[in-house]
Amino acid sequence: MPKMKTKSSCKKRFKVTAKGRVKAGQAGKRHGMIKRTNKFLRDARGTTTLSAPDEKIIKSMMPYSR
Repeated sequence: MPKMKTKSSCKKRFKVTAKGRVKAGQAGKRHGMIKRTNKFLRDARGTTTLSAPDEKIIKSMMPYSR
């Protein structure tokens, strides 16, 4: 059987952690920072892990992720 393909958009945007969670960049930080609160900007630094329903969707597009 041929190899399954990974969605290119997913492999660029997401990483799978050692425990199998999906890590993604924080949303809402591309533009419009003036209207955002300082608390939001602090909390949106770095990366976050996706919720379980979202993880399921992403993992289906990344067949060879751990």
